[in-house]
Amino acid sequence: MRPADLALLRTPGVPTVSPDGRMAVVAVERPDVDADGYRAQLWAVPTDGSAPARPLTSGARDSAPAFSPDGRWLAYLSAVPGDPPQVHLLPTAGGAPRRLTDAPLGAGAPVWSPDSRRLAWVGPVPSDGADAGAPRLLTRLRPAGADEDEHTRDRPGCVFVLDLPEDPDDDAVPLPEPRQLTDGAGGDTDVAWSPDGRVLAFVSARHAHADRDLVRDVYLVPASGGNPRRVTRGRGRCRTPAFDPGGATLLVTARPDLGPEGLDVAGSGPTPCRVPVAGGPLVPLLDPQETHRADGTPGTVVVDGATLAGVRRAGAVELLRVPLDGRPPEPLVDGPFTVRGFAAAGGVVVATVAHDRSAGELVAITPGRRRLLTGFGRGLGATGRLHRAAELTADAPDGGQVHGWVTVPDGAGPHPVLLAVSGGGWSLRDDVQVHASAGYAVVQCGPLVSADAALAVLEAALADPALDAERVGVLGGGLAGVLTGRTDRFAAAVVERPPAGTLPEDLDAVRTPTLVVSAERDRRCPPEEGQRLFAALQRRGVPSELLLFPGEGLDPTAADPAAGRPRHRLARLEHLLGWWDRWLPVAEGDGPAGERGAGREGGGAP
Repeated sequence: MRPADLALLRTPGVPTVSPDGRMAVVAVERPDVDADGYRAQLWAVPTDGSAPARPLTSGARDSAPAFSPDGRWLAYLSAVPGDPPQVHLLPTAGGAPRRLTDAPLGAGAPVWSPDSRRLAWVGPVPSDGADAGAPRLLTRLRPAGADEDEHTRDRPGCVFVLDLPEDPDDDAVPLPEPRQLTDGAGGDTDVAWSPDGRVLAFVSARHAHADRDLVRDVYLVPASGGNPRRVTRGRGRCRTPAFDPGGATLLVTARPDLGPEGLDVAGSGPTPCRVPVAGGPLVPLLDPQETHRADGTPGTVVVDGATLAGVRRAGAVELLRVPLDGRPPEPLVDGPFTVRGFAAAGGVVVATVAHDRSAGELVAITPGRRRLLTGFGRGLGATGRLHRAAELTADAPDGGQVHGWVTVPDGAGPHPVLLAVSGGGWSLRDDVQVHASAGYAVVQCGPLVSADAALAVLEAALADPALDAERVGVLGGGLAGVLTGRTDRFAAAVVERPPAGTLPEDLDAVRTPTLVVSAERDRRCPPEEGQRLFAALQRRGVPSELLLFPGEGLDPTAADPAAGRPRHRLARLEHLLGWWDRWLPVAEGDGPAGERGAGREGGGAP
């Protein structure tokens, strides 16, 4: 894959399925290289595979589609560049979409009431009723990691409900103003309706000392308005609540016990749990020590006496059907795949499934059969410039095993090696493919590995004579910087978006030429951290450069999924290749002739 091939990349999101199970709709995102941004449109595809996927909308950024329970409407978010997303409504029988909201800071993903007459969402509001661009007074801190599933860090998320008119498609009928049901005091997220439509469940942190721990509880609030009632009262971190069909039980994804201080995230992964609507402890449906739900579905899907969950298994994310009666889970999608999201209706489960040759395809699952519905990755695959990954395992220092993946370029080698420590797995990554096409063997580590585990994966990969153990670089987040303080074996490093507190322990020992990639604005990783690292390396005479992207609003927690994507994506890849050209060049014969630098404009970094 060349940098210019980014224009061919197609990434589908989480699908929705019509109530009769016949149609799936999904937002498909693609890089807009000319505009240095992203576009996303909704696509529709029959679940029986009788017709190819077809575009349904033509907005700049359309996302979060949701069929109404009666099948008449499709609600979704749409935004134009520079403006926040708003809720829109499209009649499924045909017609033009209608914009339903005009929220100053945008709306969240719409959720239908059971009677198809109301929509709920969680969205930010200006603090103290101030203008969206006014200064903000923050009164609470949040511990590190507290924003992993919030729409915003410094805007209160509130639950809203919009009552639709008798004929929502009639533009002559004015829409009522959305009703704000909660005050956002706990950073509310993840709203869901009860089966009778009288109550909404949501997640919030309203307990004492909420600014000092990671605990998040499930609350209930009447759809007509009123005081929220807390359901969970343990030390868990909850998200994505959903009612069972009888309305007596809530299904949630949670880390059920964060320890006495509410800060221990190492003891368990987020796993499907149940809790009585009347209140009580979280009861895991799977072993929280062994389970880590890792799909991106924004809610909990309950169907036919079971809940669905995308569970991490080594580098894969498998789709499991987890019965509510305690029977063993049933795999619906397993093997070398990453399940990104799913939906179910009308006897059909539709999942977005990625692998090392596609960023995602829709798969329909019915009893005894799985059917591939889309070919979004076909254009990129037709270039012939995608490289397969091979899995490996290594003995970790703690006695366990750690997984890794190796992508090797064409040619005999031995190839220079890049250790990528930002998390790997069975999914197409454009940076891995671009580096492989440029002649580098890329070794990926699994997510959340330690420095010792990353080095163990590297040593296991270097047993392959096609990889050159004498020419090795490292790239990734803060861990890449940590590794440069642990060893001098790397010819060069790229450290992107280092989070606070992850600079090398012994900066004086760092001699590795380092490119630091940062942004002027970044909600997850303070931009000043990258600048601090660059300044420290410069003072010590270490060859270093700072690639600073202007206005780069990297926000993976934003309500609009496209807002979490980095801009300047093509420029980033070109700068990275230019950096490796300087410090870890590919020798003649390392890679396929003509691939090195092909499709690059401007020649990379100066």
